[in-house]
Amino acid sequence: MVAETPDFARWLRDAAVPEASLTDAQGAVLHAAFAFLQNCGYDYYSVRLLSHFLLHCQAGLPVAHVARLLQLSRSAASAQQGCSSKEVVQAAQHRLRGRSHGKLLPRFAGPVAHFLHQHPDATRWDLLDFLRDTCGVSVSRMALHNFLKKYGLDGSGAVVTLPKPSAPASDEPAVPPTPLVPPTVPTASAVGTDSVPAQPSLPPPAGQPPPAEFFLPRPATPAPSCCCPPLWTGSPAPRVVSRTPRAPCVGAC
Repeated sequence: MVAETPDFARWLRDAAVPEASLTDAQGAVLHAAFAFLQNCGYDYYSVRLLSHFLLHCQAGLPVAHVARLLQLSRSAASAQQGCSSKEVVQAAQHRLRGRSHGKLLPRFAGPVAHFLHQHPDATRWDLLDFLRDTCGVSVSRMALHNFLKKYGLDGSGAVVTLPKPSAPASDEPAVPPTPLVPPTVPTASAVGTDSVPAQPSLPPPAGQPPPAEFFLPRPATPAPSCCCPPLWTGSPAPRVVSRTPRAPCVGAC
């Protein structure tokens, strides 16, 4: 095992990685990683490439140790475990161009859906030409396939429209709809008042004023009623007032 330098030992100590638990192969790999960081720095691209190497070099390094050594979060290091080398390079290219996604932006889903609706027989090559002429992007067929599958535009969930109901045969005469006639209500004069329940009156036809029976009867209260207590005007005046003696003004009075 190569003799450790003070900088390398401090790097392990700051990351809480016990040096005694490392094997010779792990120590050699971490020595090379430390030299790589000293030479290239801790920028995004160097750390991304180095983390991908440490997580896939089969050295047996725990994900937590790699995250602390490279100053990454545990979730970010775990997410990189499932990335391929191609995806790492693509992510670096997207970051260089100022975006964290591919060329097919989410806002392109609307124009693509409109194009597919207007041209149901369009091929993938026609759609690629449409994207190049309209949106100004040139992508591969696989990228287009993933984009269409992501937003449900690949035709896998096509909506089936039901046929319209067939019209009646011409030889059968059309039956006009029967107008609705309100039922007649017997009046109290025709039938006994006790045997006829009270029926609500029907509204008058349009354009005619309603009869007087249509409205509710006026209230029979002679004066406005109020359930509030009367206002309190104070204590009543006493009927008999006691005489108040006058104080003498001088001693001679």
